[in-house]
Amino acid sequence: MNALQNPFALLARLLLAALFLPAGISKIGGFAGTAGYIGSVGLPMPELGAAIAIAVEVLGGIALIIGFGTRWAALALAGFTLVASFFFHAYWALPAEQQMVQQLMFMKNIGVVGGLLALAAFGAGAFSVDARRKA
Repeated sequence: MNALQNPFALLARLLLAALFLPAGISKIGGFAGTAGYIGSVGLPMPELGAAIAIAVEVLGGIALIIGFGTRWAALALAGFTLVASFFFHAYWALPAEQQMVQQLMFMKNIGVVGGLLALAAFGAGAFSVDARRKA
């Protein structure tokens, strides 16, 4: 299994980045819609929230891809995902007939947080900028 540790760490980083980087980039083009959606759940300063979401998703996604500051990027993305899940997938506050999809999205995000925390715990692996800087 040790022979798979570094390739799996790289694959984990790429797969997790595939969730965040495209989402952040799409928010740039749809900034007004993103801010409107953030405002629709009652959060203050939705434009600032949209800008923060873009920065976290784009910069965090790039950091995961290249393996730079991986532990910190994974922690930032985990925190962001956890907080966003409670605001944007609050299935418990919906009528029963509307809960299923939001509950699935919430639980998917909890799983993503788990993967990010594992990446934060174990690091980027050998195929990363972090490993090159350490060597």
